[in-house]
Amino acid sequence: MRDGIRDARRETRDAIGVPHSFRVSRPVSRVSSSGVTLVELVISIVIISIAVTAVLSVLSMISKASADAVIRNQAVSIASAYLEEIRMKNFTSDGVEASRSLFDDVSDYNGLSDAGARDQLGAVITGLNQYTVTATVGPGTVTSIANTCVKRIDVQVQHTTGLDVRLSGYRTDFADPTC
Repeated sequence: MRDGIRDARRETRDAIGVPHSFRVSRPVSRVSSSGVTLVELVISIVIISIAVTAVLSVLSMISKASADAVIRNQAVSIASAYLEEIRMKNFTSDGVEASRSLFDDVSDYNGLSDAGARDQLGAVITGLNQYTVTATVGPGTVTSIANTCVKRIDVQVQHTTGLDVRLSGYRTDFADPTC
């Protein structure tokens, strides 16, 4: 009986005129080829997780480097502000004042140590309490100027992360005609 059905189908195809090369053949296997297998799914999850881990580690390094740059810029700005404040004071010393708000000459700043960045009056600046600022003032050496007419100012700013910034400057006694 099967041979009769096959012959009838063959005769129908031939009668319609469908060329043999366009005829559809059915797959021999009964397994469906649509969808993904469990193994393919697990492999794709592993590959995606490795890629996500790599991207997140790069982002972590970038954000850490960005934070370090901000801390360094703040430390340089603090050191620069202290150095400028000291250089703006008189050269001649009239004794050491008791508090920073009373400092009136360069030598008053020798040995200054502030836990947390402070303004010129000695008040703590909000958000900068993780910095320690120290200043030393001593005789300086500049060519063609007498040592008694030059003071070297060193300002050091340290952060709790271990960052250490140092700035140095000189103050000369330009008001003294012998200098």
